[in-house]
Amino acid sequence: MKRFLDLFPLVHALMAVVFAVASLMLLVIAARIGWDAFGAGLDRGSAASIIEALGVLASAVVALQISRTIAEEEVVREAHISGPTRVRRFLSRFLVVLVVALAVEGLVAAFKAQRAPADMLYASALVVAVGVLLAGWGVFIRYNREAEELEPEAMAQAKQEDGKVS
Repeated sequence: MKRFLDLFPLVHALMAVVFAVASLMLLVIAARIGWDAFGAGLDRGSAASIIEALGVLASAVVALQISRTIAEEEVVREAHISGPTRVRRFLSRFLVVLVVALAVEGLVAAFKAQRAPADMLYASALVVAVGVLLAGWGVFIRYNREAEELEPEAMAQAKQEDGKVS
């Protein structure tokens, strides 16, 4: 069983590489969309294409940040998400990326909805989802902090592990 568990950091490293490669591919796609829009002239259609490129670029950022989080937490630190400190740190890193990506996507959707007002419901739902995520995250941090105070040694251990990625 120990040998089986020793494979997990390798699998996590592979997942981090796949997310990083996907991020690079999305970056190339976003650059291509932007370049094509720039070459087509500076008009309303180009603006829509550039806004679409920003949405793809936001997805690339999300993929890259997920790659980094997996690499740092699961490969370098070999952290086990079991205590409140670890859970808060891991979820906070993930939620920062998710909230920013959804906010950018909501902004992109709002710009796209100028052409099709029926799509404004989608954009509004994204913005509301960002608000709900932020509120839920705040409540989670508030209650998790109380649990962390019960385990000061877990916080000290997490801070020691930070030296591995510095």
